Amino acid sequence: MTTIAIFGAAGSMGTRASRALQSDTHYRILHVEHGEAGEQKLRDRGLVPVPAAEALPQADVVLLAVPDALIGKIAATVVPQLKSGALVICLDPAAPYAGILPARPDVAYVVTHPAHPPVFNDEVEMPARRDFFGSGLAKQSIVSALLQGTDSDFALGEAIALKMFGPVLRSHRVTVEQMAMLEPALAETVAATCLSVIREALDETVRRGVPEQAARDFLMGHINIELAILFNEIDWQFSAGCKQAIAEAKTQLFQPDWKKVFEPAALKASVARITGG
Repeated sequence: MTTIAIFGAAGSMGTRASRALQSDTHYRILHVEHGEAGEQKLRDRGLVPVPAAEALPQADVVLLAVPDALIGKIAATVVPQLKSGALVICLDPAAPYAGILPARPDVAYVVTHPAHPPVFNDEVEMPARRDFFGSGLAKQSIVSALLQGTDSDFALGEAIALKMFGPVLRSHRVTVEQMAMLEPALAETVAATCLSVIREALDETVRRGVPEQAARDFLMGHINIELAILFNEIDWQFSAGCKQAIAEAKTQLFQPDWKKVFEPAALKASVARITGG
């Protein structure tokens, strides 16, 4: 049996991990929280909080379900107390890519992150179709990376991730740098920013007099077909007029060198800001 100490067990990700992993008899879960408020949340769920000093010597795996800005500080305390051969799992690439995890050659580091249920899916039941985040109803893919350790360490980390984020559509192994390209660069810096501009455009359309429901219905339908075209879900193309509008608008909405957000220096600066560095 593998003993897993979940740090931040009362938080949203810690709660999700705890509920998923507790049902697997291969794992013994130790719930760790900092402060009385967090510990009380655990008690309210019928769980027994375990002090960090008691959990760490027992832990085969430590799952850091804590905010990015706190990982460096918490890891600096946690990692030195781990037994040799232990595995640390991070749920976001920011801290690992920023290089703020403690150096200890006899401890392994695995990073894993869910992709969330995709826009195009085969879910049939309405609860699964409405599971946008990936709370265990809809299938989602995951990405995982080995920062330090062996393939056996990665296999253990991936197995835990598959259980934690299941049901899993596909599991991808990437590098930590590639994961940083996926998030924050691709998913947040680019996609979330562009989508926030789309939302602002909807609000501006309504402000200028278009009925809100009409504008929303029109936009949601067009987003659906436009995504299907751009990501090859259907064999179709934008009209000539649409292509012309895209070409003209790109020069107004985007800087010519916007792809620099994927350069290593930009990635490093971004994750440094996220982790408080």
